Amino acid sequence: MFLLPLSLLLALPVAANTLYKCTDESGAVLLTNQKTTRKGCTVLSYQSPPPPPGGVVRQRPAAAPTPGDFPRVSSNEQRVRDGDRRAILDRELAIELQNAEKARKALQDAANQPADKLQPLRDTLALHERNVESLKKELGNLR
Repeated sequence: MFLLPLSLLLALPVAANTLYKCTDESGAVLLTNQKTTRKGCTVLSYQSPPPPPGGVVRQRPAAAPTPGDFPRVSSNEQRVRDGDRRAILDRELAIELQNAEKARKALQDAANQPADKLQPLRDTLALHERNVESLKKELGNLR
């Protein structure tokens, strides 16, 4: 059952990837995907064919090696930079935790408000909670 549709698909001719616009002597325009030897034909669009199924995947060319005169950072300097980054992320995390707590309190204080008034507060709380999670993840990725 499964092989029949597959065999039909394989039997289909490969679709042309070029679209031609041909104009004859009388001014009639013909759009076609068939290569033609007519005069007055121009290529409107060309699309490169997709890779063959199960075919070879092109490898990216190897990256050029780093030039010898490329500036290097000493390990001590890198540790200082990493420490600065950690301090910045810790500071941002503390601020986002405070903002999330303020948003949580504002939502609790407005609990008896109509639902349309509560949604912006819920959105703000959700934003701060996502920021906290992102910052924790980023801090976890540090060496």
